[in-house]
Amino acid sequence: MTGNRAIAYIEPGKVQVQDIAYPDLVLRDGPGVNPLNVGRKCEHGVILKVVTTNICGSDQHMVRGRTTAPSGLILGHEITGEVIEVGRDVEFIQKGDLVSVPFNIACGRCRSCKERDTHICENVNPDRPGSAYGYVDMGGWVGGQSEYVMVPYADFQLLKFPDKDQAMEKILDLTMLSDIFPTGYHGAVSAGVRTGSTVYVAGAGPVGLAAAHSAQLLGASAVIVGDLNSERLEQARSFGCETVNLKEYPNLDEQIAQILGVPEVDCAIDCVGFEAHGHGASAGEAPAAVLNSIMEVTRAGGRLGIPGLYVTGDPGAATEDAKHGTLRVRLGLGWAKAHTFVTGQTPVMQYHRDLMNSILSGRAQIAKAVNATLISLDEAPAAYAEFDQGASKKFVIDPHNSVRK
Repeated sequence: MTGNRAIAYIEPGKVQVQDIAYPDLVLRDGPGVNPLNVGRKCEHGVILKVVTTNICGSDQHMVRGRTTAPSGLILGHEITGEVIEVGRDVEFIQKGDLVSVPFNIACGRCRSCKERDTHICENVNPDRPGSAYGYVDMGGWVGGQSEYVMVPYADFQLLKFPDKDQAMEKILDLTMLSDIFPTGYHGAVSAGVRTGSTVYVAGAGPVGLAAAHSAQLLGASAVIVGDLNSERLEQARSFGCETVNLKEYPNLDEQIAQILGVPEVDCAIDCVGFEAHGHGASAGEAPAAVLNSIMEVTRAGGRLGIPGLYVTGDPGAATEDAKHGTLRVRLGLGWAKAHTFVTGQTPVMQYHRDLMNSILSGRAQIAKAVNATLISLDEAPAAYAEFDQGASKKFVIDPHNSVRK
């Protein structure tokens, strides 16, 4: 038995490093744990010593107070770690394995999991299909921005790296396999990106940058990234993207026309979500702004990938409708243009093995694309504040200082 430290959400704008219980193979009661999940035995699970765990933009929604997350919720759903204990029912994962943990928690037994829709597993969250570590209304599974964490259904879920030494050399890339890289890639695949496609990516945060790099890997002829933040746009340009500064140049179609010669793209990806802002220097929050803008600039018959997060409960929204996830989306425009919309969490397990191989071969350079920045657990609260101010970095927490030593 040893101690355990983790990052906890305290109140809007505040996270804190706390001492918490060392995990065991039971889901105990705690902040955010669904009562129907309390006491759930997980002999099919493992205990991980966390090697890396990342701060995600989805975490920021909670930390800003834009969800119903309870105080004390342990954060973190992007987890890479070393197996140090295995449950009685684990057959194929062994102590010492270095593994990537999909942020979706999935049983492997229900209809959704058997159809590879692991983002909507029916058995892990009593409230609704789909679950994740350290996230509001996702069943209460303890987050992984910690020194140690329990992961259920290990044989089914975990992606084992074939060579530990090789993996540690590329750990800043491989840590992205738990969420951000598959999420960006899913956005690009959902949007129908293929060889020669022209692609617009809304948002130059980490997921947007991952989607842009994914579009390049899929063979896009032009990838245009739009954002209000000039620092993030500079990062997008650093690996070959075209960019549009929507704070300075609010007319998106005109800017696309200057780049492509026509005011539309083949497909678009929304990597912003429900905290979207309108275009222009004085524009305020407009949660449907990105959805409407990508419909406007995507050609008739095009596809829209929407990995950006939209919620059913937003206590910080400006309108009563938006507080319940009801937005002013121009669905008639999308209908008239025969657009295809793909939404929801990313089914990480559909992609993570192939993306691992692309990293290990040197084909994918995801850490460079998202500007992976290593920090300690104690530096995480300051990193949350810096990230909230728009820093063009993907913060990677090294809880045991095992990467930097």
